[in-house]
Amino acid sequence: MTEAVELERHLNAELGKVLFGMEDTIHALTISLINRGHVLLEGPPGLGKTRLSKAFAKVVGGTFKRIQGTADLMPTDVTGVHIYNAAQQQFEFQRGPLFADLLLVDEINRAGPKTQSALLEAMEERQVTVDRDTYPLAENFLVVATQNPREFEGTFPLPESQLDRFALNVPVPYPQREDEVAVITAYSGPGGSSDQSPDQAAPLQQVADGILQRARTAVAAVHMSEELVNYVLDLTAASRASASVNLGLSMRGALVLAQCARVEAALRGAEFVLPDDVRRVAPWVIEHRLVLTAEAALDGTTAAQIVDHILQHVAVPK
Repeated sequence: MTEAVELERHLNAELGKVLFGMEDTIHALTISLINRGHVLLEGPPGLGKTRLSKAFAKVVGGTFKRIQGTADLMPTDVTGVHIYNAAQQQFEFQRGPLFADLLLVDEINRAGPKTQSALLEAMEERQVTVDRDTYPLAENFLVVATQNPREFEGTFPLPESQLDRFALNVPVPYPQREDEVAVITAYSGPGGSSDQSPDQAAPLQQVADGILQRARTAVAAVHMSEELVNYVLDLTAASRASASVNLGLSMRGALVLAQCARVEAALRGAEFVLPDDVRRVAPWVIEHRLVLTAEAALDGTTAAQIVDHILQHVAVPK
């Protein structure tokens, strides 16, 4: 069993103690963790997105901070601010929640665009600049953000540059009936309230020291053929050429697609990438990066439909 497979099995086992029916979402989080890519979880309220993020942070380890998206949240509430110390007669930088290993931005699209933009530098360059001073972030800095569907009241659309910095956008659907039964059975009794912390519901064991780095080393050794590289670029070109799209997959998005396909291959224990690995992660990587034309939006066309059409019509290498 490879290190990447071992890591995912541990995450599934531990998170499965407090969450039910989220195997696909946990799989996506594992890909993001290994690939150092930020992830956006999207779905209606009350499906366990915040709980999943908090439990994930507990199992992965490191420092954890949380930001609650609100309309009055300011950029300095995220990055930090210089405060004058009268005793020292100098300004001191009070670090904001960005300075963590794993940052949960809950309901990110309830914060205004100005505050959302405070994350741009941090997510891309893993540093933050405040008052002309630049501060490095944690080596394994990772953003897990949740958002409600865009048509909900009190939400702001994330700008394209913000969306492009999320490696994956993972939908969190309503659970299956058997999973809902498990949730009610686990949390409806006395003392079983769903608002208790994940570690109160069940002790969560952190991943073993060094396994994450070993998994990343193993992924770097996964072979991706020239044909598969060209397949990624063909999908990229098709997204840009679609008549229903104003803005297709960026170069950053194409790179993330190739990187995530490598991780997907490693998570099935393989030493090389297959077309199915690319196709498996493509919806998570591409959909949120597409900006549809006004005509397509009025016709009810969705990014998911466009990605599905692209995957069906772009020739798959043999």
